[in-house]
Amino acid sequence: MLVEKNASLQSANSFGIAARARELVRLHSEAAVQEAAAHFDLARQPFFVLGGGSNIVLTGDVEPLVLKVEIPGMALVEETARHWIVQAGAGVDWHAFVAWTLQQGWPGLENLALIPGTVGAAPVQNIGAYGVELQDRFHSLSAVDCLTGQAFALDAAQCAFGYRDSVFKHAAPVAGQGAGWQRGMGLAGRALITSVRLALPKAWRPELEYLDLQRKREEAGIAQPDARRIFDWVCQIRQAKLPDPAVLGNAGSFFKNPAVTPEQCRDIIAREPKIVHYPMPDGSIKLAAGWLIDACGWRGKTVGRAGVYEKQALVLVNRGDRHSPDTSVTGGEVMTLAKAIQTSVYERFGILLQPEPVVV
Repeated sequence: MLVEKNASLQSANSFGIAARARELVRLHSEAAVQEAAAHFDLARQPFFVLGGGSNIVLTGDVEPLVLKVEIPGMALVEETARHWIVQAGAGVDWHAFVAWTLQQGWPGLENLALIPGTVGAAPVQNIGAYGVELQDRFHSLSAVDCLTGQAFALDAAQCAFGYRDSVFKHAAPVAGQGAGWQRGMGLAGRALITSVRLALPKAWRPELEYLDLQRKREEAGIAQPDARRIFDWVCQIRQAKLPDPAVLGNAGSFFKNPAVTPEQCRDIIAREPKIVHYPMPDGSIKLAAGWLIDACGWRGKTVGRAGVYEKQALVLVNRGDRHSPDTSVTGGEVMTLAKAIQTSVYERFGILLQPEPVVV
């Protein structure tokens, strides 16, 4: 097992923040995860799981052991009358996986195209875009309990998916208090996902409820687009709105879209008739966080080397050199900007925006 000392993490996080790991281990298989759990006695020392680094803000060097997940592989593992069950290793690039499923003729993930990050991070965040969430296609996953080295599997119910939420984002039970993967028990800081299986529907239908996709359909004059065309549309929409992290460091959407009651929404609409909002199945109303930020005048503004993207106020970007440890944005600058935005939105709308990225 190769342990990298004082390893740079600048290229391992999509913001391009300069930070270092005291020790870093690259994991290429489930067996390697189990070996690391035993070798480093992870039940007794802190550790940090790093995938594609697309959803984190590093505010300094990382003292805990960094477990860099790089598990490869994509395959069809089962075919039923209703679904293709496909599996990918946790280290696989998410967008590459989406493209691969469509190349095989298995639709269902096209609305999730171009979401940055790895497959292993997708269930943690319950990623979603343009009317589809991971939980809508989820079958099961495999993981390792880093405290015991034991491998286990979870189904959708055990993952406790919510809006940008899952069991992997909640506090883990105290060591020695039983099986940490039972439903209802938090797995943050304990479980490391090794592979993910998704159920792609044979009775596929397009998801076109979002306005941007409706516009694309109208422009193309296609009433019933196929999955590949929707994939292309989603890529075009995202590329027009969102910066490429390889060019302009960022962590994608920085804030969650807040949910309010219908009464709260009516109150806001009375003051702000143009606010973008969407009714949810549970009766709540989702507000567009980007619209709220834009309404407060933050689009294009900069604090230090952290800025708000000109084309999408929901995205915070690195105005420094993402490849230079000396002139790149710092995590402190990013969080200073984020907190200023939170304050502005709260003072105007009475809504406290919650960040999507993990702050380390």
